[in-house]
Amino acid sequence: MSQQTIVATASVAAVATGIVAYALYFDHRRRTQPEFRRDLRRNERRQARAEKELAQQETVKQREVIKLAVELAKAEGFPTSVEEKEAFFLDQVSKGEALGNDPTQAVDSALHFYKALKVYPTPGDLIRIYDQTVSKPILDVLAEMIAFDSELNIRDMEPQNPADLFPPTVGLD
Repeated sequence: MSQQTIVATASVAAVATGIVAYALYFDHRRRTQPEFRRDLRRNERRQARAEKELAQQETVKQREVIKLAVELAKAEGFPTSVEEKEAFFLDQVSKGEALGNDPTQAVDSALHFYKALKVYPTPGDLIRIYDQTVSKPILDVLAEMIAFDSELNIRDMEPQNPADLFPPTVGLD
């Protein structure tokens, strides 16, 4: 054996021995010292609390981003003619599907689906289609966008005359 091999083997053995010794020392302190156990539990609770606060801050931040995106989309406006609406709808759905493949682009993808929803004649039907085809994270963002838009009526259009639901029958008077 060469001297380099012996030195490398001895170094690895020393490091491994040090790690095992520290693990045994840590375990001994954990088992025998109540104050050490308390400190460990306190640190664990602090860490959990910090993670929870960070998650809440991220949720609030994401809601603000979603609200801003909805407001910007409303400010841009939507097409009014039938041909423009159809072209706009197809364009927005294709962009939403393309961005839907990337999980980091959930807000942008949902924004395109939202814009398509705004010009669709029966939004309730389109939402049912989205439920079957769009991933859950994007649907969650889309649901928040719909919640921020008070003008969007997602219920199916009802006939204006209730008599249209039941046409008159002939002959049984």
